[in-house]
Amino acid sequence: MQNHKFLQRIFQAYYKEKKDSIPAVSSISNREFAFIPWNKEIMMRHIGFEDLPSLKQYIIKLGPRHMYSSGALYETPEHTNMDQKGFRGCDLIVDIDVDHFYTPCKTDHDIWTCKECQSSGKGMISKCSQCGSLKLSTLNWICKECLNIAKNEIIKLIYKFLVPDFNINLEKIHIAFSGHRGYHLKLEDEKIRTLTSNERRELADYLTGNNISFEILGFQQIQSNIYGFTGNSFDWSRKIVNKIKEILMQYSDDQITDLLTQLGISQNAIKSFIDSREHFLYTITSESHNIWNIEHFGIKTWKKFLEGIVKQVGVEIDEPVIIDIHRLIRYPGSLHGKTGFKVQELSLSQLDEFLPLNENDDALNPIIFESQKNMQKIKINAPEVPRTQIKGESYGPYVRDEIIEVPNHIAIFLICKEVATLV
Repeated sequence: MQNHKFLQRIFQAYYKEKKDSIPAVSSISNREFAFIPWNKEIMMRHIGFEDLPSLKQYIIKLGPRHMYSSGALYETPEHTNMDQKGFRGCDLIVDIDVDHFYTPCKTDHDIWTCKECQSSGKGMISKCSQCGSLKLSTLNWICKECLNIAKNEIIKLIYKFLVPDFNINLEKIHIAFSGHRGYHLKLEDEKIRTLTSNERRELADYLTGNNISFEILGFQQIQSNIYGFTGNSFDWSRKIVNKIKEILMQYSDDQITDLLTQLGISQNAIKSFIDSREHFLYTITSESHNIWNIEHFGIKTWKKFLEGIVKQVGVEIDEPVIIDIHRLIRYPGSLHGKTGFKVQELSLSQLDEFLPLNENDDALNPIIFESQKNMQKIKINAPEVPRTQIKGESYGPYVRDEIIEVPNHIAIFLICKEVATLV
């Protein structure tokens, strides 16, 4: 309770001090808003505002833990019955969050504990490595590596898919750092707003490569020959060819061996692939040659290989988000209750150089409570807290019952993560 009152107070102070810089989303009076307060875990939703000033007044008073607005537009967004809101279409919402996919750094900072046998460890797992139980508690952390991976995924989404494949106007794309473990993209386009959930599911499959049919793309075996894709292929065929060319031209033999081993390809097939790399590069670069005959590479081995390529080429999106036409998304400029960081809007020109944990541009810095002079004493209440590196400084790792004195923004971060409490 003490922690929540402290955080609510500083969130209220932030919204009051920065009220003039809180942005307005488009069609604000047609958006549904939702909030999670500090004193309860339930979401307060079906709330509407006539304009930005009324929204500002509300959040200054509430100081919410989390704040959201809808991707959808409604005639009466405050109506509690979804069927009577007057649905007028939904922007395309994409969430890229490293919670949902593997990153190598998770073995350094993500901690799991089995609720059955109390075993614990680090990394991303689906079940206990000791007893096999699916009942796990997890502590997911952040670092510059995983946030950089998330950023690269959003860049891939825009420049490898949305622009070349769908001719999307860059001016209609809105990007924001989520304030925690990823990035959000909102595409405001009248043509996109009319898409149904099923059509958005098809789009999600295209972006991820899920359910891809290599046969439909032209991959097939006729007698003893394997027919693949040519250098003038398009859409997913082109993406696959380009990735294979990158592997053949840029990967060392050891890197190719590691990749193909991870895909479950035999050592004999791997050796044949490496021995054939120059000829195969010529083949897939050609606009007329598409016979992919490599010793020990039968149709099943090729499909293993292609499935691995698709996994690398596709975008790691949170699929339920893009499909849901009533999805809520964090409001730009709001504070994330699990970190105390700001949901930071970014232009496409700012995205590439943006470093959320060490941003030098004050206008883009999401760590809005940063202070090296204002120190806080806090007590660790989690069994283990990973090392945290923010603003070029490292803190931790810590263990339960440690009392530490850290800068204000680190204290707020650890309290928001619920691994520490005020002393």
